[in-house]
Amino acid sequence: MAGATPRIVILTGAGVSAESGLGTFRDVGGLWTQYDLNEVATPEGFARNPALVHDFYNARRANCRGAAPNAAHEALARLSAALPGQVTLVTQNVDDLHERGGSRDVIHMHGRLDTALCGSCGHRWPAPEMMTPDDPCPACHAPETRPDVVWFGEMPYRMDAIYRALLRADLFVAIGTSGNVYPAAGFVAEAREAGARTLELNLEPCDRHGAFDETRQGPASVVVPEWVDEVIARLT
Repeated sequence: MAGATPRIVILTGAGVSAESGLGTFRDVGGLWTQYDLNEVATPEGFARNPALVHDFYNARRANCRGAAPNAAHEALARLSAALPGQVTLVTQNVDDLHERGGSRDVIHMHGRLDTALCGSCGHRWPAPEMMTPDDPCPACHAPETRPDVVWFGEMPYRMDAIYRALLRADLFVAIGTSGNVYPAAGFVAEAREAGARTLELNLEPCDRHGAFDETRQGPASVVVPEWVDEVIARLT
């Protein structure tokens, strides 16, 4: 017998894409360790040396194009399809692997690598493979092109929509996230206060694992499909 359909908010972090070959901040010898984050992931760094920042994101964009969605991305797409209108998928990742894995309407709270942003007029457009500081905005023609990603010190995107979903959630699930970057680190507390159950799916417990009702450990490509299968089975 089918159970009541829950409203689920899912937050994904770098761990969900790591098995696709996209590195995390913590990877030893990865792309992130080759750069000073203050120089490539802050507005101040971009103002000092936009060419360096564009080089960094050109490399990340190339890395992303060479990656493929894994079983975790595909399982989350399957869950959304099985529970239409009941799943809000929020990602801290700037890759497009959720979309390539079949998900729709993903909230990219930290922006996207495949989008360019004009720092002058706010226009957005598909990012070319290579971006430079001299690229003009297609709308206003100002040479103010930047990656459409949220840097340290900037406000993440669509926070109002995220908080509305958290307040309505029956279940909050964090997948592959370290739990130490705000505001996303506070989502589990927001969900709990609103009465939601909380679940962590991670390679190892995150810094805030004590805030979760349940924690399951293992590679995202294994634990996420297993959990999705359980949810769908309970509702069919």
